[in-house]
Amino acid sequence: MIAALVLGLIVGSLLGLVGGGGAIIAVPALVYGVGLPLEEAIPTSLIVVGAASAVAVLPRLRRGVNWRLATIVGSAGVATAYLGTMVNRLLNPGVLLLIFAVIMVIAGIRMFMPPRPGGGPCALPGGEIRWRSCLPRAIATGAVVGFLTGLLGVGGGFLIVPALTLVLGLPMSVTVGTSLVIIVINSLAGFTAHLGDVQIDLAVTGAFAVTAMAASLIAGRLARGLSDTVLKRGFAVLVLIVAVYVAVQAVVALVD
Repeated sequence: MIAALVLGLIVGSLLGLVGGGGAIIAVPALVYGVGLPLEEAIPTSLIVVGAASAVAVLPRLRRGVNWRLATIVGSAGVATAYLGTMVNRLLNPGVLLLIFAVIMVIAGIRMFMPPRPGGGPCALPGGEIRWRSCLPRAIATGAVVGFLTGLLGVGGGFLIVPALTLVLGLPMSVTVGTSLVIIVINSLAGFTAHLGDVQIDLAVTGAFAVTAMAASLIAGRLARGLSDTVLKRGFAVLVLIVAVYVAVQAVVALVD
């Protein structure tokens, strides 16, 4: 229980600070820190991350959310989340963890890439979107993230943040809040797809979720005075370290 409380603080802080990354830490934390089996850790992480993201977005509701983009990207991922869940049921847990580690490495490296200073291939300098040319990109981004949500139990923030900044060119001030809304949508879709698969440990889930929600709200307010570059690079280092650990554990499980 203590492990769930401590890890909930870490996951919630990541969501509040950078608008993503909570689930990519939550699944390994629940498996290796709390001791849940992978099939239970995945839906549990979706509950925790979805709830924490909903709280973390509260300070950004008035400004910092592109609601149209969040709706399009989130909706595009609903159907693919169910597809990802179907694939999840066919794969060995060791294979899933290895896939998870590879995606973590890719995400960590991408987080080192600087966001476009103003505007981009899809976004105008003020944060508006060139919808005619970029709607296909937004839909494709949502579909990929939704699939990974169902497959690996991640809300997708660790992919959404780089996608919104690097692919769509949104400024970080809009990316964080928009990412959190998309995570809520994806987490709800992913959890619904997992209903009936396993029983949830309500005590662990409750402890993890409550501390994650509290930490995300506090971190979201503190994030306004912190450097985006420092936060992103610090998060990238953490993701890469966890990726190495998960990869080693996955390989050991597959060999055994």
